[in-house]
Amino acid sequence: MDGWTAPSAIERELYGAKARGDWTAYLDALARAELFLPQPRAQVDADPRAARFHPGPAGLAVYTRGMLPAPDPHTVFLRQSLAWFAHAWDDRDPAHLAVNPGTPAEAYLTTTPADRARWRAHWDAAPTWGLAPGSVHALHTGGPLHGPVAHGLAVGAHLAVSNGEFWNALAHHGNGYTRERERLRTSWGVTDSAGWLRVLRQMLNAEIVSPVWEYALRVRRVIAADFAGPVDVEHWRRAAEASLRRGAERAAEPQLTPDGVTVAAPRPLAEVEGEIAGVRRLIGRIARYEQRFRADGLLPEDGWVRSVHAWDLGRASQMARWGLATRYGTLEDAERAVLRAGGAARGAYRSWAEFSAGYALGRCLHFDEEEFGRWYGSSLATHLTLTTDPASPYLNIPWD
Repeated sequence: MDGWTAPSAIERELYGAKARGDWTAYLDALARAELFLPQPRAQVDADPRAARFHPGPAGLAVYTRGMLPAPDPHTVFLRQSLAWFAHAWDDRDPAHLAVNPGTPAEAYLTTTPADRARWRAHWDAAPTWGLAPGSVHALHTGGPLHGPVAHGLAVGAHLAVSNGEFWNALAHHGNGYTRERERLRTSWGVTDSAGWLRVLRQMLNAEIVSPVWEYALRVRRVIAADFAGPVDVEHWRRAAEASLRRGAERAAEPQLTPDGVTVAAPRPLAEVEGEIAGVRRLIGRIARYEQRFRADGLLPEDGWVRSVHAWDLGRASQMARWGLATRYGTLEDAERAVLRAGGAARGAYRSWAEFSAGYALGRCLHFDEEEFGRWYGSSLATHLTLTTDPASPYLNIPWD
């Protein structure tokens, strides 16, 4: 079909091989691609471990990632490999595996034992499977590339790049229905719509990221607004200490309330001193991370991180999509949340680079413990990819 725009590189490769009549190349591409098998949702909910074949007149339909339809309440998709189908098939199953039926990249593969052995051989020779983590992947049709929704989706691009997913897939299926549900259960304790919505709201309000981290950064923002030039670390520490002491003193002052005057007991001195010591240590950690960020190109030479709210907002953009993949939320729910994440990010940061640095610092403060190990390394690599790859949304979508 002349002029057809493939949704992604996966379907473009399949279409090109088919157009050339190169079925060896087609099977090579198919072996590297994730194949999604449609299933009745009620059946999967009743037995999540089973994957059943429901063939149509043309055979058993499977879809590559870019060809998946928008999620609906009744049909879900399980992610499998070509090797899985080679092993699962038997002589009672359909005569054809219908790949992306009804599209220009379609193929109807015969399923004899010799065919299935060929599938397995292509799988064994495949160097990779699925979208490569660490690279920018996009839908060229079926996902927004510009505009407010695309901006909100790009807020979640750190996770999309590190997980090997399309950054702009609002109609998200992820790694398939059961795997996405398992992700939310194990990582977030989410097992139903109410739990998903609760966590999503907390992320959109930046309530999960540590308020102590944000407090320390807010103190520096206030200082920076008053004094031109870089903020000395000791000045920052003294200002934070003074602010904490004033807060403790005010908390002990008499308060006029509708019920009369109330007097709060002063906080124990040891508690206040411990809090101050903790914030002083945190400021040191942040300063050391920023020094490393500047050395590695994650911050400019005179740069500093404004806020770590990006870590919650970036995860919120993805959580919106995870909720759709698990059917805990609707497409409309996901779009509203993605738009809100984009708006909140614009209110807290002035550029994609600033946002990305805030996301990286939040992730490192939570996971890395100043080891500058894999958590730091992956955050740095993703930041550099998003700020330099010509295909990155950071370079193609205006921040404002």
